[in-house]
Amino acid sequence: MDRIAKRNERTRRLIAEHFRAYPELQTEDVFKFLFQSAFGCEHMVSDERSALSYILAEYSDTSRDRVTRIDRLDGEYSRVHLACLGDGLEPSTLAQLFCLSSKNEEMGREALLEKIDVAREMILEKELPIDMDEFDRKLDAWRKDDYPAIHHSETFRRVYRPAYRVVSNRFADLLQVYTGIDKCLKNGPAIVAIEGGSASGKSTLGDMLRTIYDCNLFHMDDFFLRPEQRTKERLAEIGGNVDRERFLEEILAPARKMRDVTFRRFDCTAQSLDPPVTLPSKRLTIVEGAYSMHPELAPYYDLSVCLDIDPECQQQRIRKRNSPMLAKRFFEEWIPLENLYFDQTRIKERCSMTVKVGNGEDR
Repeated sequence: MDRIAKRNERTRRLIAEHFRAYPELQTEDVFKFLFQSAFGCEHMVSDERSALSYILAEYSDTSRDRVTRIDRLDGEYSRVHLACLGDGLEPSTLAQLFCLSSKNEEMGREALLEKIDVAREMILEKELPIDMDEFDRKLDAWRKDDYPAIHHSETFRRVYRPAYRVVSNRFADLLQVYTGIDKCLKNGPAIVAIEGGSASGKSTLGDMLRTIYDCNLFHMDDFFLRPEQRTKERLAEIGGNVDRERFLEEILAPARKMRDVTFRRFDCTAQSLDPPVTLPSKRLTIVEGAYSMHPELAPYYDLSVCLDIDPECQQQRIRKRNSPMLAKRFFEEWIPLENLYFDQTRIKERCSMTVKVGNGEDR
């Protein structure tokens, strides 16, 4: 199946799923689904303060008993329903995710027209309960206006009372993480660990959290063992190939007491420690990297996230970002050590939450 055929098949599947979830869907609601799939939320975003104000006002009149929190659109976006705020997600966090999701979709019009053709085929084939003449009549009017953003139908608003924000899937897929962090911060300062295997997205998630929150971000890769520490006995330990003692002393202990953090990064090229760096304390501290949830470090965290990457996806990512020689070291040396550590210390069971990575990225 070629790329276009595969893309169209996905469009058919998601439109059908949307109809099953919302059987009172009208033609205008199909157009809105397709428009948001192609363009995301770019037509709605002004600034974060306004976004927050609208969310707060809308949430006060939102049904809190909605079961579905996220509706997947046909593209890079999802609808995140305001009911998720009742789970502990802060309105200000959702406003940030909404604003960060806004971008100019240069190929949006092309994508929209392609999706419209798929929807029309489904109606012709009696896969959707929509009158063909009505669809074509309303489509013609929409086309003459150059496909502007469109409102939900009166029927959809009356039956389903929609209250959501369109958010990029790179944020929507991690909604449970933001919710967990917001719940922790309501109780005071928090330290969060991001565990997972090589290429699982730990650094990417850490950078994302630093964009969303006012936090300090630390990397376990800065705490490799110095040459003199790499004894046979140390390397034989489960999870013994990072300097957890120095990490505890320089990072976790002062962060737990809300003190400034002074630490030294390990320079892999020079095989020595860099000069000390001091960072002021923050209410939120993020630690990313394999071995961050070592049993000696785990008690210092308020929340821990395990990124559980599919082995096939892991191999693809490692081959894509590394030379063949370096990839070989990952597969034969580092990943076996990580997997042994994960199994022996029961990382998935001990972490607060697990996020699957790579199992069906092409949804």
